[in-house]
Amino acid sequence: MENLTVLIPLLLLCGAAAGLLAGLLGVGGGIVIVPMLYHVFLHVGVTPDVVMPLAVGTSLATIVVTASISSRSHQARGNVDGPLVKRWLPAVLAGVVMGTLLGAVLPGEILRVVFGGFMVVIATHMLLTAGRPVALTDHLPGRWGQRGAATAIGSLASLLGIGGGTLVVPFLNFFNFPMHRAVGSAAVVGLVVAVPGTLGYVMTGWNQSGLPLGSTGYVNWLAFVLLVPTTMLFAPLGVRLCQRLDVGKLRRAFAVLLVAVGLKMLLF
Repeated sequence: MENLTVLIPLLLLCGAAAGLLAGLLGVGGGIVIVPMLYHVFLHVGVTPDVVMPLAVGTSLATIVVTASISSRSHQARGNVDGPLVKRWLPAVLAGVVMGTLLGAVLPGEILRVVFGGFMVVIATHMLLTAGRPVALTDHLPGRWGQRGAATAIGSLASLLGIGGGTLVVPFLNFFNFPMHRAVGSAAVVGLVVAVPGTLGYVMTGWNQSGLPLGSTGYVNWLAFVLLVPTTMLFAPLGVRLCQRLDVGKLRRAFAVLLVAVGLKMLLF
């Protein structure tokens, strides 16, 4: 009960922060939620061995809701590239299976290090591009190149508990893909990753000892119930703040923060 009195306000703060950042900077999903959950769960005494897969599985569960809403909105506006999503779907699903199985067998410490390294890479990309997409060519790779990329994206996204945008949008930007269609298609890919990924983390964490109250496998439903509404409540506020603040400077500051958090997870 004492842990719950600490856990609930911390999770509400995490949801508010994730929503603000999503609306203000266009970032979200696991790149924000996973490190927050990791430190919150550690703070309330969750067994270190299960902290990282629990954070990843819970993050994927929240993405099911947010990606569903985002996908529907983008689909209504014609921002989803249907043929691209259909081409990628089997490879993404294959990657999700691989990533979820790998997440189940990797020690929590290794998963923490991998996620920390990934955060540093993503933050460095944000700093170098400074909000300006870098295009290498005007054409997507061939069929097998796209299948390989989709498999890697599905695997990494499910392994690390991140949404589609963190990986799909930068990848498509490299090939001069229209930004609005990249974002819309990434939302659908995020949903394709999150649904089977969540089920996978529930199954692989079934009967695991050391999980906190309200957990089914590696998904904590208390965190889910608190994160989803607060994230969705604060995202519009972030969008409104985006109109008034220097988002470029904020993105660079956020990238520096990501580097610091990533290095901490990577090294400690």
